Amino acid sequence: MERKPTKVFWIGFIYSVIGIVLAWLVFGDYASISGVFLTTMPLVVIMYRLLKFEEKKDLRIRSEKSLIKEHGKALSLFIFMFLGMVIAYSLLFTILPQDVTEKIFSLQINVIKSINIEASGYFINHTAALGAIVLNNLKVLFFSIFFSFLYGSGAIFILALNASLIGVAVGSIIRNSISEYAGSSHIVFLYNYFQSFPLTFGYAVHGIPEISAYFVGALAGGIISVAVVNHDFGNEEFRRIVRDSVDLLLISVLLLVLAGLLEVYVSPYLF
Repeated sequence: MERKPTKVFWIGFIYSVIGIVLAWLVFGDYASISGVFLTTMPLVVIMYRLLKFEEKKDLRIRSEKSLIKEHGKALSLFIFMFLGMVIAYSLLFTILPQDVTEKIFSLQINVIKSINIEASGYFINHTAALGAIVLNNLKVLFFSIFFSFLYGSGAIFILALNASLIGVAVGSIIRNSISEYAGSSHIVFLYNYFQSFPLTFGYAVHGIPEISAYFVGALAGGIISVAVVNHDFGNEEFRRIVRDSVDLLLISVLLLVLAGLLEVYVSPYLF
């Protein structure tokens, strides 16, 4: 998978579709959260095996620079998996009937509404907006690290939940565009419909470094978790793994700050 991470895109896509369909059939009105759980469950296996694989790299590779480069392969795998989940949620939110989407994605819709209300209060004050965004993202990073450390691969749940939120947000933009211009002529409809896609790219500008930060943090927490199980606390191998994990944590924090700057000062003006 690390050699061909694009294949993981389809794993994220297919598992998300299956998770949502099963959640709707089995849990009905509670599908919004159970769908995320059902998507996460098979991905835990991949996450756990990957963490063990990355922990072995810590023991084999001495150079910090080479080690970070090797961990970059795992990061690309996670990003493609995440993109597969986002597109799956976006597609389902766009094509399913509105009464169905309101039940299947009720949690995601409510969270997005609360985020939009909170964000509107920071629209004018960029400094306040940046502080609020970075603080909120650091909270998510903390839970990604904590879940990953405590449950080994538990951070995949938080990442799948974030994928569902972004997917619903993107799907709502496309869906609103379709409903608004449905009665227009074919040319006007197609023009405005395809014009809605660049709006969705606004999430990608700051979303890619933000999600990358969560994955890097989850990777650090998971590697330490595996090391705690496999090694004594006092030996040199464990200390080397901890040093590598600290480097990953610092990178994740820097990525979050970058994502916050892009979200406040770049995305609103480009899209």
